[in-house]
Amino acid sequence: MDGPEMAPQDYVMSPSAACGPVGVVGLGLMGTAIVERLLEQGFPVVVWNRTRSKAGPLLERGAGWSDNPLAECRRVVVSLYTTEVVEAMLDGFLEGHRQCAVLIDTTTGQPGRTAALGRRLAEQGIQYLDAPISGSSQQLRDGEATVMVGGDAAAFASCADLWPVLGRNLFHVGPCGSAARMKLISNLVLGLNRLALAEGLAFAEALAVPPSAALEIMAGSNAYSRAMDVKGRKMVERDYSVQARLSQHLKDVHLILAEAAEIGLELPLTRTHQRLLERAEAAGLGDLDNSAVLEVLRQPALPANP
Repeated sequence: MDGPEMAPQDYVMSPSAACGPVGVVGLGLMGTAIVERLLEQGFPVVVWNRTRSKAGPLLERGAGWSDNPLAECRRVVVSLYTTEVVEAMLDGFLEGHRQCAVLIDTTTGQPGRTAALGRRLAEQGIQYLDAPISGSSQQLRDGEATVMVGGDAAAFASCADLWPVLGRNLFHVGPCGSAARMKLISNLVLGLNRLALAEGLAFAEALAVPPSAALEIMAGSNAYSRAMDVKGRKMVERDYSVQARLSQHLKDVHLILAEAAEIGLELPLTRTHQRLLERAEAAGLGDLDNSAVLEVLRQPALPANP
């Protein structure tokens, strides 16, 4: 990743009717937020989701349905669970696709597989940008997310009007696959910040310090992290309504550890994080917000072996 390319990019928000509708594939938390942002900014949008019923509220708000966005749209945003799911989706869409279409993949995926997918799509006339988003679905709705993009510079520039929809901060980090690597790095630190906050609040509660008071003081001290702004109040109020699912972050932690294992790097803090997230998932918290990791830290410690 070249240094100069890592700098935040300047862009102008100006929907381009000449490019036609923007396609969005995948209507989970992030995909839905992306469609809402596009509609709010005046972009024509068509959507596809494996379960069509999930598109209902978006269709009512002005989105259209497409059986194959790659055949209808010059630019398509993909928001799916894994790179494997993206590959399976594309197998059904590549026939009849538009030449020189630009595919913006916001999925947090495996870097090597992402780069290979970019090469495969280039052979078929599709410009592929891996563009994972750092931030929750609510942060995306609020225009506060960060977007990391890997891929061809010309394809990146052709989407200048779309980047402000996806986030406030934008980084073009190098060739295809570079953004997938950077997203895993970012998620490692983000997840540990959130875990440290949860453990601190559990510790405060155990010491009979009101968690709300502890949060306020930590936020005004050198202990501060942005996790406090995004997840602090949710943890204090034990409000686990979903902005980003706990099981989704566990999937990302598995990807992080797999990448580290390939290069022989041990990540002891992330390994501990994995175990705690797996405990949370086993306790039925996987579909709740990732701030629910607090619950496994609130539990009394098991007695030591005699």
